[in-house]
Amino acid sequence: MTDPTPVPGPVLLRAGGLPVTRGGGRPVRRIAAGGPPGGGWTVSLLDLERPGTLPAAAGAERVLTVVEGELLVLDVDGREQGLERHRPFRLPADAPVGAALPTGPVRALEVLAARGTARAHVVVLELSRKRPHPVFADQLAVLLSGRAVLTAGGTTEDVGVHDTVRGAEPESPELTGRGFLAVVSLDPPARD
Repeated sequence: MTDPTPVPGPVLLRAGGLPVTRGGGRPVRRIAAGGPPGGGWTVSLLDLERPGTLPAAAGAERVLTVVEGELLVLDVDGREQGLERHRPFRLPADAPVGAALPTGPVRALEVLAARGTARAHVVVLELSRKRPHPVFADQLAVLLSGRAVLTAGGTTEDVGVHDTVRGAEPESPELTGRGFLAVVSLDPPARD
């Protein structure tokens, strides 16, 4: 990740242990954060229970992925954008964004990354029981549905829905199982 401090081995962050705060009037569970103070990145779960507005984060990019529920409709600069489950969408976070819930409440994975600090990418993939998926040092893997097993350092541990694995190197932890996984990669920003 873009934080210059050495990253110890992989870490399993249990969803049940995440503190719940209120951001923009809605429950927010911060999974992880890093980078320099005032200009880093955060990965959170947002519970969108009623229509409203996602607050601005000046100088940042936002990647939203619906992980529970069916549809989130955003008003981005007067233009509607529908987000279906497991389809990440990138947008600037400089201005507030309207959020409508035509099919009911949703839970969304939100990645905010300050421009110049990190470039966030989110990919949703299906896990396999036979082919392990590695999680590298610049990645977080959030189990969206199903069940998984984490193998790291010769030990195994069960992973539940919304639990998150922080990657490591040189021996990357691996996930196997059935279900869907959101892999958040935090890359260095592109240089012109």
